[in-house]
Amino acid sequence: MSLQRLVRVRGRSIATLALAAAATVFGAGTVASAGTVKLPKSGVEKPPSASLTETGSTLLYPLWNIWAPAYEQAYPQVKLTTGGTGSGTGIADAASGTVNVGSSDAYLSPSLKQATPSLLNIPLAISYQVIAYNIPGLHANLKLNGGIIAAIYRGDIKTWNDKAIARLNPTVKLPSLPIVALHRSDGSGDTFIFSQYLSDQVPSWAKGPGFGTTISFPAISNALGENGNGGMVSGCQATPGCIAYVGVSFLTQALGDGLGYAALGNGVGQYIMPTPASASTEAAGFTKATPASGTISMINGKIRGGYPIINYEYAIVNKKQSSAPTARAVRSLLEWAINANYGNSDAFLSQVRFVALPPQVVAQSLKQILSIQ
Repeated sequence: MSLQRLVRVRGRSIATLALAAAATVFGAGTVASAGTVKLPKSGVEKPPSASLTETGSTLLYPLWNIWAPAYEQAYPQVKLTTGGTGSGTGIADAASGTVNVGSSDAYLSPSLKQATPSLLNIPLAISYQVIAYNIPGLHANLKLNGGIIAAIYRGDIKTWNDKAIARLNPTVKLPSLPIVALHRSDGSGDTFIFSQYLSDQVPSWAKGPGFGTTISFPAISNALGENGNGGMVSGCQATPGCIAYVGVSFLTQALGDGLGYAALGNGVGQYIMPTPASASTEAAGFTKATPASGTISMINGKIRGGYPIINYEYAIVNKKQSSAPTARAVRSLLEWAINANYGNSDAFLSQVRFVALPPQVVAQSLKQILSIQ
């Protein structure tokens, strides 16, 4: 798979990109089935008065909490209510029509997409996951890989000074501290991408428990279930010896609580720290492969310098909204979120360590957004 550099749109405004994408799908930048909709130069439709609801991913929740007041300031006729309930709830509530927008770290499963073909999963930004741990007195970034992490979660590796961990970290003095494996107890996109990484690196894990937003983790004595990313961080902080998978938007909290985090083995055997740069490198290898639906795993690519657990953050939306005004308001919100001048600018994304969508994916997301009626 060829690599391509992630770049900002140069020489073309995001509005031009939006109009081009709309014209490709709908002709002359219009959505005939929703009336004649022409995107203004800003690339964001003016919404009607509306009350919109969003819930789901706790990883995306901190960004929604930054986006919401900024969008409402730009469009005070809209009231946006957000909630961090987990990706599983976000998907379910969007599918049932309980909310206008569900947020998820995971794309829609084939079975759900078949059952509800009007559901869209629209990439909004690029995120990544860190493997955190609480080893008192240890300040090094350990090297870990899928094989070691899977062995920990199966109970085969029980202490931090196990020879498998020590072999990867020969210069680190590791304590004989029991490891406590934390996992999400709620339906979680973080569990989805974490278990995908283990499945990709460890064939036996792929056979069971496999991957999903909810999986049956091995029943071991030193394991704890936590709710949400906040619960994973606070639970790990309270549990010396813990290991936990945590969305990057909670890394600042994790560091403030004294947790360490690992360099992970990627698909070409390098050990890479989670940073916006290494996430961008990984994402660049998947940009051309990203389909129009946005449904793709970007886990464990064979990409030099790439961090191996990254994902698109998705808006899960039913393209058949309850009314034309509601559909227009939802479109406006999502147009604003993916616009490099607004929600996808570094001013917002850097606050949660996210990475902006590449232009090709912005155009594909916009096509999906413009299909909302």
